[in-house]
Amino acid sequence: MSYEFLKTSSGGGIIKITLNRPPVNVLTIVMMEELINALKWAQEEPGSLVVIGAEGKAFCAGVDIADHTPEKVELMIDVFDRLFMAMAAVEKPLIAVVDGVALGGGYEVVLFCDIVVASEKARLGQPEIAVGVFPPIACYLLPRLLSWPLAMDLLLSGDVIDAAKGERM
Repeated sequence: MSYEFLKTSSGGGIIKITLNRPPVNVLTIVMMEELINALKWAQEEPGSLVVIGAEGKAFCAGVDIADHTPEKVELMIDVFDRLFMAMAAVEKPLIAVVDGVALGGGYEVVLFCDIVVASEKARLGQPEIAVGVFPPIACYLLPRLLSWPLAMDLLLSGDVIDAAKGERM
């Protein structure tokens, strides 16, 4: 399949979806729609697992602030919701490969995956709380993955952690 902001490939039982919107793979409405379509393709493609990775210096720095305008926000929230429904519909393990930052919506994509492989350069977090933006998926997932106090600390502080701290948590 051909996409503007993604690369896809399949072989040896591994299906790869690669975010490709330099420099930091910020998710736009169009890119999220592409990702939804790529996940549907991955579900139908022969293979035993799906690897979600990224080109460039970041996994994903979140959702594009240009899509947080009054004219676009309702559509953006709908597409964001459908993205996670598409991830949930994939009946193969989802593996996030993180080499760089995964922030905001990008971190939520990582959290939704079954397995996370993160390099020493990985930085993970929900810093958007500092500007009053609430991370809906992270608010649901983090308390289920971590203890309540650790989850609340990450969600309410906006702290960005490295891979080693994430593994310890």
